[in-house]
Amino acid sequence: MTRSLLRAAQPSLRRSLPGVLLGAVSAVSAIALLAASAHLITHAAEQPPILFLTLSMVGVRAFALARAFFRYLERLASHDAAFRQLAVVRTELYRRLVRIAPAGLGRVDRGDLLSRMVSDVDALQDLPLRVVQPLVVSGAASVASVVGVAFFSPRAALVLAVGLVVAFVVGCLSADVLARRSEQALADRRGALGGAVLDTLQNLDVLVAFDAVDGQLDRVARLDDDLRAAARRRATSTGVVAALVSLLSGATVWATVLAAAPSVATGDLSGPAFALVALVPLAVFEVVGSVPTAVLAWRRVRASADRLESVVPAVAPPEVVVDADTDADADADADADADADADAGPGADAGADVVDVASARLPLPPPGGSAVRLRGLSASWPGSARTALRSVDLDVRVGERIVIEGPSGAGKSTLAAVLARFLAYEGRYEVGGREASDVPAARVRATVGLLEQEPYLFDESVRQNLLFARDTASDDDLWSVLERVDLAGWVRTRGGLDARLGERGALVSGGQAQRISVARALLHGFPVLVLDEPTAGLDADLAERLIADVLTTARQDGTTVLLVSHVPVDERLVTRRVRIEDGRVIDPTRAS
Repeated sequence: MTRSLLRAAQPSLRRSLPGVLLGAVSAVSAIALLAASAHLITHAAEQPPILFLTLSMVGVRAFALARAFFRYLERLASHDAAFRQLAVVRTELYRRLVRIAPAGLGRVDRGDLLSRMVSDVDALQDLPLRVVQPLVVSGAASVASVVGVAFFSPRAALVLAVGLVVAFVVGCLSADVLARRSEQALADRRGALGGAVLDTLQNLDVLVAFDAVDGQLDRVARLDDDLRAAARRRATSTGVVAALVSLLSGATVWATVLAAAPSVATGDLSGPAFALVALVPLAVFEVVGSVPTAVLAWRRVRASADRLESVVPAVAPPEVVVDADTDADADADADADADADADAGPGADAGADVVDVASARLPLPPPGGSAVRLRGLSASWPGSARTALRSVDLDVRVGERIVIEGPSGAGKSTLAAVLARFLAYEGRYEVGGREASDVPAARVRATVGLLEQEPYLFDESVRQNLLFARDTASDDDLWSVLERVDLAGWVRTRGGLDARLGERGALVSGGQAQRISVARALLHGFPVLVLDEPTAGLDADLAERLIADVLTTARQDGTTVLLVSHVPVDERLVTRRVRIEDGRVIDPTRAS
């Protein structure tokens, strides 16, 4: 499946062809410049009338200007095509992220994911610029040079052709062997270092509090040393390959001289023509020298594409829920509209799929009816051989407030992910009497809301963070929901709804962040609310108050709540407790 990502990184023929043609003209001009210069110098040494040097003088000037002029145009055209195509690649990767997040990203930490989505995506632009185009241009320039030399000396042309073929083969094989491991190691070490640096910055306060900064910095230094060692190995590989190509270049020049010398002795080849034939291989090998570099770049591009494919595959893992219509539309857009997106430019709307999260909720029966019903439900996480949930049976009535308990790793978070339709399942899962797999996942998520352990807050105002849940809400609606989660007073002291929350909520406490998250859920109006350890990281008193406020508000609104928590919950606030152990629901009981 990496092939589809590489195909997306390569601009269409219509967009890439101008750059290739201009590059070929520039390369041929560079070769012709050296040939014309050699011919001019040697012919001038024979002291002919100046009129006989005019053509060579004009050729030198023309080729010198053409080389620079067409090189500039080639860079302009090829980079424009590559950068436009890079926008298409980024759009496609974010489509894939939307399809599999959050359940499909559990195997990669945030820092490594950031490194892949930035460094590895940027590396894909090397495919058209440093792989495809150099190979095509080198091939065209080599053929043109051999044909040109053949007009003066067929034997020299044959020697040049053999030397170029040997240089192609030896250079490519040596580059491939030397770079096969170094590029993958470099990409992996870059991701590990990025993850360590991000962990250090995000958890600096905790590291300082526990006097663990030095240990973390030592870890970062070790990873940096590993990355530097991998970079040195890659640089060594590049140097070795360049040395081999230079050696072959010199050998080809000598072989060409030896092949053409007899023709000079017999008078079949003039001195100026002999100089031209002897020096053309030097110019050709300057162009051919980019071929091993293209092989090294190919390894780098392939390693980056493999890393991206392992995180955001073209085909979502079977354990991850993807709406069939959304997935098909995304694939069709990626295949059919890639060129249109590239033509529109990086700033244009790439036509990403939009899922209507405000679609009609699934209707629930009156209080006492079945809100959620599970029968023989099993589920597992992507990439895990272990079944996290096994034959779960559970009935949740409308208006119930259920606490789900159990040890870590028992399957509580897995159940929450299944209820929110992030994870696929086997068995039956009904919402309001409808089988969840028979309706779009967006409709289930509009009915069953999930509050995770670490709510995401945008670097925006309180107002914008709340409007994210319902963009049509008025300020009165926002103040009302803030009152319900006991945050209105705090917001007023901060300056009102325009108070900033900072990056990822850096300007608020953990308890305030959770209350804002709850306020968003209430503003959205989920009939069924699943809270997965909403008090993680909070002190006991604050956690107890937060849970009490949430359950009290839910009871007043008639919201059905499933609370995953290790914090003791007042029996008067819940209607039932359910325990999960080893992926199974055991001994469900009801409270009075």
